[in-house]
This record gives sequence, structure tokens and C-alpha cells, in this order.
Amino acid sequence: MTFVRVCPLRDIPADGALAVEIDDTPVALVRTGTEVFALNDICSHAEVSLAEGEVYDYTIECWLHGSCFDLRTGKPTNPPATQPVPTYRVKIEGDDVYVSLAQES
Repeated sequence: MTFVRVCPLRDIPADGALAVEIDDTPVALVRTGTEVFALNDICSHAEVSLAEGEVYDYTIECWLHGSCFDLRTGKPTNPPATQPVPTYRVKIEGDDVYVSLAQES
């Protein structure tokens, strides 16, 4: 499994998200508490950036129609979205965030 350095940890807002692109794949890096998650940045319902949405608990809410996704699984937790978004492995080394595009789900 290949990990790619994406950004310094400080670039991801606390309880927020940062949109990045890895090998032409849009990725939302999401920080909640002390954990960082990576998921595909495109909402499975409306094809807009999830990184622009609100983050709370282990959830990111799409800003357009309010679909929510579990950061750990990518699964929608309420409509209108019915399809999950892919999630990716994250590792932190020192102050840097690394992501593997090998899908978790």
C-alpha cells in the first residue's frame, strides 16, 4: 500500500475539512478531535465538495442538501444520499499527513 504525503497536519482545520487532490482524485481530509479521516470529496448525491460542509462528531454534512456521511465508513447516515463515498487510509508521521488511495470501503 502506497501512502502519499498530502499536507502538514496544521493545514487541516480543527473539526473541519480540507479539499486536496491526489493523482486526480478529489479527497476531503477531515479532522475531528485528534483523528484525521480521508474520503472522496464528491457527495454521492449531488456531486459537490464535501469538504465545504460542516463537521461534527464522526460526520460530515454536505452543504447543498444536508446529506451526512460517517467519516469512518463513508456510509450515508441520512437522506437524500443513499450511496456511500469511498474512504481512504490515513497515517500521521511527525507533522505530516499521508493518504493511501487504496479504498477502505
